[in-house]
Amino acid sequence: MHVLKFGGSSVGTPERIIAVIDILERYQKRKQSFTVVFSAFSGVTDSLIHMAQAAAKGDALYLELWSKFHERHLQAIDQLVPSGVSRERSIQVFTNMSETLKNLLQGTFLVMEASPRTMDYVLSFGERASCMILAEAMNVRGLIAEYIDAREIIKTDKHFGSARVDFELSYKLIKAVYKSSKKIKVVTGFISSAKGGLTTTLGRGGSDYTASLLGAGLSAQAIEIWTDVDGVLTADPRLVKNAFTIPKLSYIEAMEMSHFGAKVIYPPTIKPAMDLGIPIYIKNTFNPNFAGSLITMEKVKHIHPVTGISSISKVSLLTLQGSGLFGVPGVAARLFESLANKSINIMLITQGSSESSISFAVRPEDAATAKETVDQAFQQDIHAKTVEPVHIEHDLSVVALIGENMRFTPGIAGRMFRSLGKNGINVVAIAQGSSELNISAVINRADEAKALNALHEGLFLSDVKVLNVFMVGCGLIGSTLIKQIQAQADYLYKSKHLEIRIIGLANSRKMIFQPNGLNPNQWKEQLEAEGKPMKLAKFIDQMKNLNLSNSIFIDSTASEEVASKYDKILDASISISTPNKIAASSPYKNYKKLKEIADLRGVQFQYETNVGAGLPVLSTLKNLMISGDRILKIEGVLSGSLSFIFNKFTSKVKFSDLVKEARTKGYTEPDPRDDLSLKDISRKICILAREAGMHVNLEHVVLEKILSDKATNAKSVEDFLKVLEGDEARYTALIKKAEENKCKIRVIAKVEHGKGVTVGLEEVSIDNPFAQLGGSDNMIVFTTERYHERPLVIRGPGAGAEVTAAGVFAEIITIGDYLSGYGY
Repeated sequence: MHVLKFGGSSVGTPERIIAVIDILERYQKRKQSFTVVFSAFSGVTDSLIHMAQAAAKGDALYLELWSKFHERHLQAIDQLVPSGVSRERSIQVFTNMSETLKNLLQGTFLVMEASPRTMDYVLSFGERASCMILAEAMNVRGLIAEYIDAREIIKTDKHFGSARVDFELSYKLIKAVYKSSKKIKVVTGFISSAKGGLTTTLGRGGSDYTASLLGAGLSAQAIEIWTDVDGVLTADPRLVKNAFTIPKLSYIEAMEMSHFGAKVIYPPTIKPAMDLGIPIYIKNTFNPNFAGSLITMEKVKHIHPVTGISSISKVSLLTLQGSGLFGVPGVAARLFESLANKSINIMLITQGSSESSISFAVRPEDAATAKETVDQAFQQDIHAKTVEPVHIEHDLSVVALIGENMRFTPGIAGRMFRSLGKNGINVVAIAQGSSELNISAVINRADEAKALNALHEGLFLSDVKVLNVFMVGCGLIGSTLIKQIQAQADYLYKSKHLEIRIIGLANSRKMIFQPNGLNPNQWKEQLEAEGKPMKLAKFIDQMKNLNLSNSIFIDSTASEEVASKYDKILDASISISTPNKIAASSPYKNYKKLKEIADLRGVQFQYETNVGAGLPVLSTLKNLMISGDRILKIEGVLSGSLSFIFNKFTSKVKFSDLVKEARTKGYTEPDPRDDLSLKDISRKICILAREAGMHVNLEHVVLEKILSDKATNAKSVEDFLKVLEGDEARYTALIKKAEENKCKIRVIAKVEHGKGVTVGLEEVSIDNPFAQLGGSDNMIVFTTERYHERPLVIRGPGAGAEVTAAGVFAEIITIGDYLSGYGY
């Protein structure tokens, strides 16, 4: 005998019911004996609650809700039992049932009260109606079935709302009923009755419990819970996209996961099956050929030490503390006895080794009563000021790691809290049982989804790590970066098990967000068609409100406004990668503040592309200093645009034409004056000096002017280029002089301890390394104690969208590795 249970989502519509009957026919064809437990149609139980509550408030809305209930079930009969005696009988039975419900609600409306006893009776109509209709529909399809009201066979006490089962009597009645005929029994889930006949319920999710009780009473071969997901998953799939099915788990693991919010199975379901060793299968009505999950008495060896991650979304944490608790016997007994007397369930308990505080989690609706109860129990201590009144924290969640193999794996707790910490998730309280089957942490409720995703990836439950990217700036660099990400997507997925999703995107006019990731092939069209007006503050708020794990902000603008918001972004535990030099070269106090916030929040502030585009300049400098080397001098051609211009500059070429060419190729900033004024290169050498340990600001950089005042002060870029043409004689004189000296002109930036920071034009001899540069190449020379006789040289392209975007791309990967715990 197999006991099959189908939930409300499986029987939500006539079409779904037909699919369920298709599944049942397969069992009959295999000559597999079975009985079926059905829930109410999806949404009906909530509707019954609402109509009873409305009636109790004297609100005539209950009649409208009842009418919808009545019509929905009549329509189901019309589609599932189309003609004949069965149809007439079904309509008559349901109409009588529905009228009884209406009269009950009318009575509730008149007395304006819905007691727990009345509520249980009202709720029973959902399962009774669905099972009656389903039994008739099965008969129409040739599955000879009979309707069984579970109130005849499941007996309980009178604890309305969540009744306690009399197992011995219930099992006896189950055996008797199933011996009476060989028809397929269609049993109402969720409902039961007290010994005097009053209707009771087994609690929300009680249909699973009904199936388990039937399985135990019949010593069934298996219990099958058919739902709308592919078994027990490693996390809630509504919150964790990459959650996957656990093929097999133990009863103990399943109980832990169900207690901590796993919706596919109701906690009490497991015990009756566990007592007799009956396997429980969790299967998907909408994917019936999938194996699903098996819950068994055997201890299961999983690939990962953590079997699953679960959560309780709404909890309140209460703390009793004070010096009067230290070393005093019986404190815990007084606390928990007072709560037990008020029937308050405690979800989690934690106590410090100092014994000066005890924290416990309860449902939010119980928090006020719990505080009042405990304060009363410790009234004398509070009056004597040896114990403080109970402190309550609201809007919290509990996340829990579950797995029997955790106790044999060192470092699980460390990995758990590292994953949370690197995503800026604050842990309010921690609890772990001595069995090490469960490690629980209380966190802010707003961080629940973020925490689940961070833990799912951080504990290697996910095959693929997801990085969530938000980018402002879709110009040459931004659009090139998106192309590069798309081009490498397959490689990253296969070789690094990494997926980069572009969640938010903005240009100067519009912004768009897609929590599951924008299509990198259609982002321009999506941004144009669906984008909202761009407001930087709103973009940042939306990015923060999405609260996604492994979030990275990319600033591919040259905007001072965007750079001024980095502190808020880092403080929200979002890493930053940017080619925008403004923040890293801003006043030293601000630069240090950004780095301190990043360290405090456990995120990354990456700006490698500020100095050498795609060249590993800052990382090389960092490694030199970490390894104990001392920087003596840094020299460099640090501007790809200026390198391009002066590498090609001869007396035969107009300087103004070279500037225009560099701008057309995308080597310069949008306004070439940002390069030719040497502001851009001064920012770069300022950053290098800072990374070398010097407290330098931009005003400390000594600049040699390249442009005339008239060119510098031109109203627009077009005006500037015209003025530059008029200044051509000045540049011709410079290059002719250099050629006469058999030299070339280069813009060289220098930083040297004790000699300051300078940027200016220099004549360099033909054999000088800087004279050998071509194209837009940069060159940086590090003279250190270790590299003194032969300085360390880095050379390569220092400008262009491709190399700059590639540098940002590399930083995204670096940040991903850091968030995984592989970086330093």
